[in-house]
Amino acid sequence: MSFVLAIDQGTTSSRAIVFRSDISIAARAQQEFPQHFPASGWVEHEPEDIWTSTVMVCRDAIERAGITAKDIAAIGITNQRETTVVWDRATGQAVHRAIVWQDRRTADVCSRLKHDGREPLISQKTGLIIDPYFSGTKVAWILDHVPGARAARGELMFGTVDCYLLWRLTGGKVHATDATNASRTLLFNIHTGQWDDELLEIIGVPRSMLPEVKDSSARFGDSTPDLFGGAIPICGIAGDQQAATIGQACFRPGMMKSTYGTGCFALLNTGSTPVVSKNKLLTTIAYQLDGKRTYALEGSIFVAGSAVQWLRDGLGIIKHAAETGPLADQSDSMQSVYLVPAFVGLGAPYWNPRVRGALFGLTRNTGPAELAHAALESVCYQTFDLWAAMRADWPSSETASVVLRVDGGMTASDWTMQRLADLLDAPVDRPVIQETTALGAAYLAGLNAGVYPEPTKFADNWRLEHRFKPNMSDATRERKLAGWARAVKGVLASDEGEG
Repeated sequence: MSFVLAIDQGTTSSRAIVFRSDISIAARAQQEFPQHFPASGWVEHEPEDIWTSTVMVCRDAIERAGITAKDIAAIGITNQRETTVVWDRATGQAVHRAIVWQDRRTADVCSRLKHDGREPLISQKTGLIIDPYFSGTKVAWILDHVPGARAARGELMFGTVDCYLLWRLTGGKVHATDATNASRTLLFNIHTGQWDDELLEIIGVPRSMLPEVKDSSARFGDSTPDLFGGAIPICGIAGDQQAATIGQACFRPGMMKSTYGTGCFALLNTGSTPVVSKNKLLTTIAYQLDGKRTYALEGSIFVAGSAVQWLRDGLGIIKHAAETGPLADQSDSMQSVYLVPAFVGLGAPYWNPRVRGALFGLTRNTGPAELAHAALESVCYQTFDLWAAMRADWPSSETASVVLRVDGGMTASDWTMQRLADLLDAPVDRPVIQETTALGAAYLAGLNAGVYPEPTKFADNWRLEHRFKPNMSDATRERKLAGWARAVKGVLASDEGEG
């Protein structure tokens, strides 16, 4: 039997999962690593922590599966997408900590680019808006703030986390990424499939730093034999949300998935056509196979699972994430408490990096149960905002049977998934294999290595674990959504007041 090793390098932990040829899981391993917050709105990782934790979980998963390197047909990599690493070509040492996708330090630079009228051109070429979220301005910041970096032309390399891991795994032989990760940089033209000289000049990033861009399923290189006891081909790479889209088998236009991790990310497959959003969604590459790009509309929510972490670590009202559903179930139904979790600004469809979170509707009787209720419900409300924007941008989806496929840690909460179905007024499907991000990376690698079949046949393997059907009354739904809209309006107004 052939095995595929999936590396899932996330925001708070590195994970490795060994999949069998029938896509069942043979073993898994996970390790958290430190987060660094050097200033308000700044989030960093030590690249060496990313690397060492990745190697450790890979070795653990291989050992737990009871296999050796020769049993593994391929490695697939999926990663936290916009997180930015710059390192020295000769020494392999990072010149600065990795700047994480959540980091907002380049907000002023982004405002200046918008003020200079650059956004229409950048959006037309990249499908993105100008926001600190994306990699391009992070690279420029490192070049501008690390002494000598601007002068070190040809000596420095840029990569998102997949690219950095690939370079390390291959012993510095391969500097490459895939089209999905490239499409998140503000430097890549999603229509031509190339790095764009005009964008590079506007943002201030030398072409010499950039990796080669390949298909999501391709022979990227081989791991060095010393890492895992033998060389293993690396045959698949995709950013985490695109990998989850593949793992959820959303190969047909109109299919939609939403992943709930630290943040929440919804993608709607639009096929070979890049749809320009009129509702502040992103146009992105869902995957690239055999040189052909498939596009998606994406909505990004910055705070989902991290709202539960806030309840646990910030407020101390729970000890474990699993407590939130039962606690929310005990909340006072007469209270209407809304949490707008804009801890690092608001993502789609608002895109305001300056606003901060707020609680609305507090009473003297508001306690831990109501706060848990509000935190979980905030994720559902934010998903509704994305859902509504996608339906408006992609009207053909209204004629299809619209079902949301979900994955990620928060989907283990039946309470949250039921509330999501109620507020969307649509079915929510949770799959048997909820490790869809890792599965997507494994599939891309296994497809290239000949372990897994073509996409249409792979889609036949998708299995439903539970379908959550809406059972909330229209009146209750409309009342709750109206309350959420007022809460968001209040948060946005607070920013206008400060201006």
